[in-house]
Amino acid sequence: MNVTAPAEVDPSAVIGAGAHIADLVRVREYARIGPGSILGRGAYVGPGVVVGRNCIVQEYAVVYEPALLEDGVFVGAAAVFTNDPHPRAINADGSARPVSERSTLGVTVRTGASVGAHAVCLAPLTIGRWAMVAAGAIVTANVPDFALMVGVPAERVGWVGRSGATLEHVGDGLWICPVTGERYRQHDGQLTLE
Repeated sequence: MNVTAPAEVDPSAVIGAGAHIADLVRVREYARIGPGSILGRGAYVGPGVVVGRNCIVQEYAVVYEPALLEDGVFVGAAAVFTNDPHPRAINADGSARPVSERSTLGVTVRTGASVGAHAVCLAPLTIGRWAMVAAGAIVTANVPDFALMVGVPAERVGWVGRSGATLEHVGDGLWICPVTGERYRQHDGQLTLE
C-alpha cells in the first residue's frame, strides 16, 4: 500500500496490497479498497464503500456510501455518486434533520465499467459491466452492460466493447469491436458477448 501524506485513511478501512492513495484523499470507516486500485488526489470514499481490484478513482471524485465498485472500474475526475434520493438539511418544522434519519441508497458499478469526468450518478442505480458513461453525463436509471451513455439525462447512443471502442453494427443484431474483433449480439435492448 502506498499512501501519500496528508491522506486521511480511517484505521478501520481495509486497503489492499499495491493500492495507491494520493494526497488529500479521504477513506472513511470500514471502506475497502482492493489490491492495485488507485485513488487520485482529493478523492472521497464514504463509510463502508467497496472499491474492487485494479480500480481507478481519479482526482476529486466523490463516492458516497453504500456504493459498490466491482473490479476494474474507472471513475473520472470529479465524478459524483449520490446516495440520498430525498436530501434535506432540515425537517418541515425547520429543525435540523439528523443524519440517522437519512435513507441512503447506493450506486453499483459492475466490472470494467467507466464513468467519465464530472458525471453524476443518482442513486439508486446500477451501471452494467463494461458500460461507458460520458464525461458530464447525469445518470438517472440503470445502465445495461456495454452501453455507451451520454447527455443529461444520460441516454444510450451506442454500444462499447471490453476494449472501450465503440462497436460497429454489421446487421442482424450483430456488433463487432474494431479493436479486438470480438462479436456481440443485441437482443431485447441488451448486448452480450458471443
